[in-house]
Amino acid sequence: MSRTPGRLIVAALLIAALTGGATACTPADTPPPAPSSPSAASPTPTASGATLKPDGDAEDNLPLFTAVMRAVWKTDDKVKGRAYIDALAEAGFDVQTMQVTRDETSVGNPADSIQFSVLWKDECLVGQVGPSTKKPTAVVLPALPDERCLVGETREIDWTPGG
Repeated sequence: MSRTPGRLIVAALLIAALTGGATACTPADTPPPAPSSPSAASPTPTASGATLKPDGDAEDNLPLFTAVMRAVWKTDDKVKGRAYIDALAEAGFDVQTMQVTRDETSVGNPADSIQFSVLWKDECLVGQVGPSTKKPTAVVLPALPDERCLVGETREIDWTPGG
């Protein structure tokens, strides 16, 4: 896989922002779903009062993304990527624009952290949670040149969120 200098810079920024420095990445096995426009579903307010802003940019939707992430973090499923994807879909984000990393390592141990993302127009809402993180973290980052948000292998979202 060929990498451009710009892609390497974005990848380094993403890794540094989410992990504080060190993480292992492998090339992605499968391409992400084609990006689509943000969901036009009616906004669902959260306990924090945040709502989806379909006409807004990623920064405008960061409060909702963060509120959803924090709500899941308080549950027993706080280190399950599927819980974040389901909750984000329920809040109105388009599952076709999401990515999530695996909950377990290749030998079946719990992952030190998981990342999940929503491609929003030309930016990414990215969250990271897990035992190695001090607290749930959400940021807005530029999309990668291939219209992805996460570097490395991600888990296929092969279920119907909420189902």
